Amino acid sequence: MSCGLPPPGLQHYSTLKRQCLQSGLLFEDPRFPAIDDSLFYQGNRIGRVVWKRPRELCEDPHLFVDGISAHDLHQGQLGNCWFVAACSSLASRESLWQKVIPDWKEQEWDTEKPESYAGIFHFRFWRFGEWVDVVIDDRLPTVDNQLVYCHSNDSNEFWSALVEKAYAKVYGCYEALDGGNTADALVDFTGGVSEPVDLLEGQMATDEAARNQLFERVLKVHNRDGLISCSIRATTVEDMEARLDCGLVKGHAYAVTDVRKVRLGHGLLAFFKSEKLHMIRMRNPWGEKEWSGPWSDSNMLPCFDLHQYNRFPLEVMRGSWVHRQDPLRNRSGGCINHKATFLQNPQYVFDVKKVEDEVLICLQQKEKRATPKEGKGENLAIGFDIHRVELNRKYRMHSAQQKVAGSIYINSRCVFLRKELKEGRYVIIPTTFDPGQQGDFLLRVFTDVPSDCKELTLDEPPQTCWTGMCGYPQLVTQVHVLNAEGLQGQDSNGGGTVDPYVIITCEGERVRSSVQKDTRCPNFDIKGLFYRKKPKDGIHIEIYNKNMIVDTFLGQVILFSDPNERQEQHTLHLRDKGSRQDNDLPGTLTVRLITSTTLTNI
Repeated sequence: MSCGLPPPGLQHYSTLKRQCLQSGLLFEDPRFPAIDDSLFYQGNRIGRVVWKRPRELCEDPHLFVDGISAHDLHQGQLGNCWFVAACSSLASRESLWQKVIPDWKEQEWDTEKPESYAGIFHFRFWRFGEWVDVVIDDRLPTVDNQLVYCHSNDSNEFWSALVEKAYAKVYGCYEALDGGNTADALVDFTGGVSEPVDLLEGQMATDEAARNQLFERVLKVHNRDGLISCSIRATTVEDMEARLDCGLVKGHAYAVTDVRKVRLGHGLLAFFKSEKLHMIRMRNPWGEKEWSGPWSDSNMLPCFDLHQYNRFPLEVMRGSWVHRQDPLRNRSGGCINHKATFLQNPQYVFDVKKVEDEVLICLQQKEKRATPKEGKGENLAIGFDIHRVELNRKYRMHSAQQKVAGSIYINSRCVFLRKELKEGRYVIIPTTFDPGQQGDFLLRVFTDVPSDCKELTLDEPPQTCWTGMCGYPQLVTQVHVLNAEGLQGQDSNGGGTVDPYVIITCEGERVRSSVQKDTRCPNFDIKGLFYRKKPKDGIHIEIYNKNMIVDTFLGQVILFSDPNERQEQHTLHLRDKGSRQDNDLPGTLTVRLITSTTLTNI
């Protein structure tokens, strides 16, 4: 007898289990029934399948036998080595697998309390920004009394088969797991972000320095409890599952299970000898066809594709590409090839607060795998660009800025970029490749220092109840301070160290650059954006020398920008300030101004 409870909303594990125990019936999941539709898209392809509970397959079932191990799993009759490899990696990190398998002690079969068994389990996966609890019954597909799909070495261990069933439920059916990306499963298991590394593009085979740098990065990720998978790219259909002379298989996902620096020699010889071997151990989910070259007992990594998993996102943004006719409201403008609509996409501003910071950005689209009746959906081709903008940018960009980086465009679930950026303010523009396409996305930004990432939603300063009294901007001006030449120090000969910085002031708003160290010809390259209510007021640009106690004034310029001139560049002599502002001081400053009477032009 069974307990099938089909409430229309979220399935609550504890409630369903309690109801089954009260009724004395085993749970049967109405959302993922024991029928062929839960196995295939378009009909049975493996013969007669019998769904059996673990207690019908062995006398003493358990979630784990002698703990959980990366070596527990075997793939079965489904092309989901990517998923099994991810499970192998997951099993090596207790803090991570306990998120996927919550309350595992309570879910374990209890031989002393058989009445607590209700045939129900639950697992958790990170799906598009949140942890989702997935409830299943424990009926598993078998042929000839053997599990069809993922299974463990021990015939009475079932954690891998049950996790696979829950994952298949998420995707609609088991066949939906036939072919996939290990990195996607690692993200679903951890909530992290995956970074693909192509060893051929990185010329790792010929560049020893690049190879050593990669190993140090992989070792760092491994030591920080990151998960790593790898594969050898198959370029043709015939290449898929082709076994190489070294024993490895093309197009097959492997889990990296250890990364070590191994000293050569024994005892004191190993301690004093500087030579080390870089060793990376990996596992084949098939449990066979292993690396047969040197050091084969430990498995050594050849040159192929790696996926690294990194944890702890600092900024998470949710957004959508939505097509609308109004250009100011459209949010589906396509990639930068479509110049007329590109800036109509969603825009996200963030700050790099260190002199230089390694920024990691991951754009993820909502999964397109559909229900069994609909078949697999196609992902959109997605990517993003990063533009360096004005230090005080608060409203959406309406004209092209300085592009500093961009991802590839690909129809995968995630697109990733790692980039060293200098201190400043930047805008990320996530897009589909073609305009007019719609979908939801998740944008995650990783920096060493919180970046205050947020979406730019307004096109211009909003009208308020104070606008009539205080006025509204008539002009918008972008001030781009390029560089200075010939600055002098403060000693009697104009010498000494010069550590200059610049301040732009317009109608009480100030933008300040970072300090340029020990230079008389600083390349400031900073921008400020000012919405101006008083067009006749000047824009003040002042240069100071950074000192331990009091900063010293090195000179200024005052500019007036005419909106009839779309773009003006000036190289001006520095002047004194106050009553002496007509006096020239040593040095010049080069500035570019753009002014418009239309506030949505810049």
